[in-house]
Amino acid sequence: MSLQGKMLGATGRTALCVCSVLLILTEASSEFIHVPSLVHHGIEGTPMFLSVESRFPLDEVEMQGTWSHTKPSGTRAMLVTFTKEAAIIGMMYRNHLLFKQPNISLLLWKLNQEDEGDYQLNLNIKFHNKTGLVIKEERTVQVTVDVPVSVPVIKKSPSYAVIEDKANVTWTCSVEKGTRVVFQWQRDNKVLSPTDRYHFSKDYSTLLVSPVRKDDKGTYHCVASNSISQGRPSRAMELNVFYGPYNLEVNSGQGLRTGEVFTINPGELVFFECRADSNPPNTYIWISKSHNTTQVITEGPHLEVRSYRLAQAEEYMCRAFNNVTQKQDEAQFTLVVASLGTGKERHTQEGSPVSPLAAITVCSLFIIGCMLLFFIRRSCNPKRVLMSIYKRPLAEQKRPHRSGHEDATEDFGIYEFVSIPGKMESAQASCRSLARLESVQDMHTTIYDVIRHVPETPSHSLLN
Repeated sequence: MSLQGKMLGATGRTALCVCSVLLILTEASSEFIHVPSLVHHGIEGTPMFLSVESRFPLDEVEMQGTWSHTKPSGTRAMLVTFTKEAAIIGMMYRNHLLFKQPNISLLLWKLNQEDEGDYQLNLNIKFHNKTGLVIKEERTVQVTVDVPVSVPVIKKSPSYAVIEDKANVTWTCSVEKGTRVVFQWQRDNKVLSPTDRYHFSKDYSTLLVSPVRKDDKGTYHCVASNSISQGRPSRAMELNVFYGPYNLEVNSGQGLRTGEVFTINPGELVFFECRADSNPPNTYIWISKSHNTTQVITEGPHLEVRSYRLAQAEEYMCRAFNNVTQKQDEAQFTLVVASLGTGKERHTQEGSPVSPLAAITVCSLFIIGCMLLFFIRRSCNPKRVLMSIYKRPLAEQKRPHRSGHEDATEDFGIYEFVSIPGKMESAQASCRSLARLESVQDMHTTIYDVIRHVPETPSHSLLN
């Protein structure tokens, strides 16, 4: 074999050996050690187990390793150094962690804020049947320690009521305990989001409302939470905003309204009401406008107008004023008196309208009088009674009443014939007794029948 061939053979064997070593190292990195989770979220005061699974036969290897802890500040401390047969735990951590060989997992007894950070495992593995071959394993586990969130506390600045468009309000929310707390703001149980007037801090612990408007009034509270605590709400706090007046309007339950014109019936007494949305409540004044002059009529939200005093259409105005916001608004309307053809009219006299009760009383008395006249006419004929009394002798009218013909001569006279069909009722018979007719049952009686009962006079007897 030539020298060149020998050199090529030696180079090939060297390359094959290097490739074999790299292959062994790659396989070891992927199969000899396994960490189920590289991130752990713990709760303060509870234990945490950093599990590591070894995937090699312990009786065929020699191993040496360490666990170390690097805090968020950058400070590093050695926790434990171990071999397959022994382990040395740092003096400061002997009562805080547990490590038992040949298992290479680490148990932290009781977490606190100092336990946060990165935990590094460095492990060297040497196989007995592979002389000189050492496999190195490194793993880093991140540990966070969360503290449960306490009840949040809410504050408002300024603490008093504010005026819209003139003030800003700053809300702050804080917790006594809790880590990595996330805050949320709600108004009237609706979540608030950033807007051109709502500004939040990075962790949402602060809310700035600038400027304050009417719509910002309501009940506010904040909600605090983290990875181990459900949202905990704060106590509610009210935001009082002075605003207005808004939506000023004049209304009346009478007459007919067309736009800004109210039409009422003549003689009607009309009431108007002026209302506007405002906090605190507005003060109101009513102004009458006529002949290019204005006059304040009254104050308050209500106005009373007597239409009979209006000679023509008149213009009125209601003005609302908020003493705190120093804002005002006006509403104008015209009052016209004209017959609407429907509805009730109230006719009035100067300062003394006709009482409905008096009208009802007069009508009632008239009806009662008509009813009495009707019943009297049915029970007794007034015409016959009056005529009988008128034609009777004066002596008989003054003499006490007698039921029989004690003196027949007194019954002599001229009688008027009255014919009434039908039978006499008891009430009619009592009236007929004025004519001294006792036994007549049928009212078809003639003058002859009456004269026949007259007795003969003494002069007639003498003649006979």
